[in-house]
Amino acid sequence: MIKNFAHRGFSGKYPENTMLAFEKAIEIGADGVELDVQLTKDEQVVIIHDETVNRTTGGEGRVQDYTYEELSKLDASYIYTGKYGINKIPTLREYCEFVKDKDIVTNIELKTGIFEYLGIEEKVWDLIKEYKLEEKVIISSFNHFSILRMKKIAPNLKYGLLSETWLIDAGKYTHNMGVQCYHPLFRNLTNEVVKEIKQYGIEINTYTVNTEEDVRNLINKGIDIVIGNFPDMVNKVRQA
Repeated sequence: MIKNFAHRGFSGKYPENTMLAFEKAIEIGADGVELDVQLTKDEQVVIIHDETVNRTTGGEGRVQDYTYEELSKLDASYIYTGKYGINKIPTLREYCEFVKDKDIVTNIELKTGIFEYLGIEEKVWDLIKEYKLEEKVIISSFNHFSILRMKKIAPNLKYGLLSETWLIDAGKYTHNMGVQCYHPLFRNLTNEVVKEIKQYGIEINTYTVNTEEDVRNLINKGIDIVIGNFPDMVNKVRQA
């Protein structure tokens, strides 16, 4: 059965990458949660997608130019102002504390594609170890150098290579990197592409899948994980 991961939590209905969105995703029975991590000015690992705070908080400027104390004063539910109260940008530590005893897999995306945040891999690994989440995480990134850096320090974790391009021989490439999963944009998954990836035994986890038709199509193709904003909808399709 295809697995259902909530993209930035239950972000189709609640403020993305907030503890509220993560809690609601788990409440409706998602198999996993996908989230994004970056580093603050004082090198705290925080959960936010954009490299700036503008879109989701109404503040201005780059995440890396704020201390966590400064970031924590912003409202990460800015898009939903007045609907869900105040929701701050969470730390990865806060999230790990929340899920440490829950039966949930977390896809931690290292947002190192624009700013490398050198050292973020060690900080994420330290938290995974501290909360004993080694068997309950997938580490992904569009920056494949970042994946290789983390594989050096934590070779036994599960990894995924993110891509939004029509990569030729994606299965061979992923296999040669020693990585277990390929995380492509779902529209790139033609039958030929899926066949090539699967012949290498690579897990296919695809994003951002937000319609019933697309979920059904991916189920028929044998995709392993769909990552979408509406985990309730994915559950409905799976049950049908």
